[in-house]
Amino acid sequence: MNFLTSVMHLVGAGAVAYYSAAQIRDPKTRPNVLASFQLAESGSVLFLSALSERAATEGDTWLAAKLEKHAADETKHGQIFAYALKQVNKQVIAFKSQSETKSKQQRSPFFDAFFAGYTPEQLKPAFIDWDVFMGSTYILELDASKDFARMANVLPEQDPITRNLKMGMLSIAKDETGHAAYLYEAMTRRMSAHQVQKLIDEWRTRKVNAMLAMMGGILQRQGETRSLVQDSVSSTTDAELMAV
Repeated sequence: MNFLTSVMHLVGAGAVAYYSAAQIRDPKTRPNVLASFQLAESGSVLFLSALSERAATEGDTWLAAKLEKHAADETKHGQIFAYALKQVNKQVIAFKSQSETKSKQQRSPFFDAFFAGYTPEQLKPAFIDWDVFMGSTYILELDASKDFARMANVLPEQDPITRNLKMGMLSIAKDETGHAAYLYEAMTRRMSAHQVQKLIDEWRTRKVNAMLAMMGGILQRQGETRSLVQDSVSSTTDAELMAV
């Protein structure tokens, strides 16, 4: 990674950290942040499960087990965020389908920049190149572990609800660190140390570009984001809420 990219990474990460900390700390914007996390975490479960099955079919039982655990963790994370929303009488808006939500995410400035040059078909679990999956997901998981810990630490502890949320997010951060670790090991199992670093640098550069695109979109919208939450429906059960 060159010097300019390193500097832009530090600047971009700092800007995103400040923005996300302000959003999670403010009770008015916190529900939307939690909803976005719930959708992202829960939305990756089917993808990871399909990759686990593919790895098993290809004879990589070690990777298959790691991916299966990863999928289980993401399910748990989605439930943590769903419960946090329920605590403030909110829930994720029921989209027509999970694929619709994922399609909207793929069209976001962040994902457009992060996966520039790849078609949606190339990113499906049945076809995605393992190096692409490992390199991109390693960067996302590594950064997520730091982001979740940082956001957790700005939450006030006086209120039991935010204190529980803080504990949940710190637990998630620990899981994300573990995900990054197995993905790094997976890369070292397939390529040399030099190739691993080259792959990481490539996806770090893509992440920097994606963050700049995301921040540009936020500035264009003057900080306004689409609402992802609605008031909780009294008839909704815990199981239904967590399965959104």
